[in-house]
Amino acid sequence: MPSVTYDDAPLLADLMPWSVAPPRLGRAWPVAPDPASLAARWAALTKAAGSDRERLFEPTRSRTLHSAVGQLPGQSTGTERLVRATGPGPEPVRVLSAPFDEQWLIPDHRLIDAARPELWRVADDQQVFVVETAAAPGSGEPLLLATSQLPVLRPGRVRPLHRRPGAREPNLAPGLVRYLGSRLGQVPEPLDVLAWIMAAVRASPAGPVVPLTGDPALWAEGVEAGHRTLWLMRRNGDRPKLPGGRRPYVRAPLPARPLTVRYDRDEETLHLDEGRVSPVPPQAWDFTVDGVRVLEQWLTARTDEAEPGTLAAIRPAAWTQAWTSELLELVTVLALLADTARLPDGPTDPVTASDLRTAGVLPVPEGARRPASVLDRQEEGPEGQLALI
Repeated sequence: MPSVTYDDAPLLADLMPWSVAPPRLGRAWPVAPDPASLAARWAALTKAAGSDRERLFEPTRSRTLHSAVGQLPGQSTGTERLVRATGPGPEPVRVLSAPFDEQWLIPDHRLIDAARPELWRVADDQQVFVVETAAAPGSGEPLLLATSQLPVLRPGRVRPLHRRPGAREPNLAPGLVRYLGSRLGQVPEPLDVLAWIMAAVRASPAGPVVPLTGDPALWAEGVEAGHRTLWLMRRNGDRPKLPGGRRPYVRAPLPARPLTVRYDRDEETLHLDEGRVSPVPPQAWDFTVDGVRVLEQWLTARTDEAEPGTLAAIRPAAWTQAWTSELLELVTVLALLADTARLPDGPTDPVTASDLRTAGVLPVPEGARRPASVLDRQEEGPEGQLALI
């Protein structure tokens, strides 16, 4: 790793200057591990009337059945007040609801206390969202998560790679890519810069810092490692395999509703009641984010019972095959991420925050910390009015 002290390394907040607070849902029921449950929950809400509908909705100060809000950018939903809503709900969309846990969300602005429309405006299949975690220095936990899905997990800030849809206008300090190119001998692509960030980011008292280098060989090594991390975290492309070509399998059928979860470290086996999954390497079971075991949190989201009579209690009658496939892939992803090699320490050609200030890259202009003006999509406001962006 570059021999750059925390004082010399630039802050992530300066390298990717535009960030957004994570969405705040305000109620749990618009998110579920399966889309069918969301359709059933919406149907139950719209069939209820009066105080029953209000109780099911779970109003807050930010959202009630009478709140007047517009559509989320890019989504086709009703904009009448929910107290009058009828008919089928919008198609659920995939979101990152917890670390490494992709679930489904009803993308209706009327259901979400703070949806962060600026994130929805730049969400597309070319976007990469970076989410800061609360990992403690020296914990070994990831400081950053990366996802292709819109993140709705809290509490870390969200930094999109692109400021506009269609992979336009990278969310990087103006002039950074050009300056790195002058040091490396080749101008890097924005996704390569993000890959380096994923591989090199470190904790500091001031927040995440990213030691940079002008050494082409070290840069190539870091970018390669970072792209692998991005591939595993985004989980797109070919399904990964454990070292030696191993893959976890279901060794004994999983029950319809697992009640207990137990891990056998010696046997590398995950027990869900009488069901068994193996091999589950210890590093996958021990993988934590913000002090919480990822696998345990993922399983809890699919096995814990919600309060009877609530919309969240509407869920599949039995464990689904899709969940089994996702579980097996998650085990592999966590094991591989845990074994990802860190960049070595040693002398190199550091690019410091002082260098960036001398080059005029820092400080970044205030406009780079604000969202870009995205006016290429018409958005419907409350009660069908045209929204002003």
